[in-house]
Amino acid sequence: MSVEPGWHVDPADPETRRYWDGEGWIGAPIPVDATPPEGPPPPEPSPAAAPASTAPAPYPGQPSAAPHPGQPVSGPYPGQPTAGPHPGQPVGGAYPGQPVSGPAQWPGQPSGPGQPAGPSPGWPYPTWPVRPPAPQPHGLPLASYGARLVARLIDLGVVFLLNVVVNGWFVWRYIEEISPYLRESVRRSLAGETSTDGLPQPGEQAAALQIVILLIATALWYAYEVPSMAARGQTFGKRVMGVRALPIEADQPLGFGRATRRWSTLGLPTLLWYCCGFGLLLQFVDAVSPLFDQPLRQALHDKRAQTVVVQLPRIRPETRSTSRDSANPPGDTP
Repeated sequence: MSVEPGWHVDPADPETRRYWDGEGWIGAPIPVDATPPEGPPPPEPSPAAAPASTAPAPYPGQPSAAPHPGQPVSGPYPGQPTAGPHPGQPVGGAYPGQPVSGPAQWPGQPSGPGQPAGPSPGWPYPTWPVRPPAPQPHGLPLASYGARLVARLIDLGVVFLLNVVVNGWFVWRYIEEISPYLRESVRRSLAGETSTDGLPQPGEQAAALQIVILLIATALWYAYEVPSMAARGQTFGKRVMGVRALPIEADQPLGFGRATRRWSTLGLPTLLWYCCGFGLLLQFVDAVSPLFDQPLRQALHDKRAQTVVVQLPRIRPETRSTSRDSANPPGDTP
């Protein structure tokens, strides 16, 4: 970003102002509270020529090495930038508007105790020249969304099998209660009838059975997931996929309380399936939330429990080569 010529606060000495001509500082500094003049400062007088050195005189006819009148003995011409930093320029070599390390500041930035760090309003902050590196909590890479999704599907399959065993009878009774209503509704739909008069109503126990089924399903999910997550940070599905949930602040087990908070955000909405599937919508939003979270890819239940899911390194079993003749010890053959 180029800086327009004009009077700016000297980054090296915030108590003074100097004139920036677009390439370097020129002129003498003035106090920061003084009104700067219009335009650039008057040119500085040329330095007086240094006295002649005691170098040996040249041979007759040889041109003298002394400088011409008005030319400095050494160094650049007046106004020419030197090899070192310009007067008033930070040691790091930064120009106005370029962020520097240390006490150097942007032109026009107030200094002193209590002043905020960073550029003045309108000046851009420095950005990464390339994509910043991916975070690695506790030295482990973040688990991919695909690995987490497969692990969750495996866990849901295990919970479904548990429900088949424990909840099967209640589900069968619920289907028996609502089957007359379903059969008649399907028959009228296939026949093109739109009337709802005379439809048989579900049995009296249908509503109670639905609540019991949801309570049992939620309890089975809780019993399956929370104890294993509290102790190891892994369910069966996570162990299969090699991922693990850890607290953000330390590499340690989640504990029962944190594991309960993490599960409740995703598991308790199961009870709201009774309300026109509203709980299923909440669970879907939670399931896809890691796709939109950066940089730790946390789901809503991770944010509530302050956890992060990492990918564990895969340990390959060591291949042991067995000798054809186990009676002979390893070594050189005699």
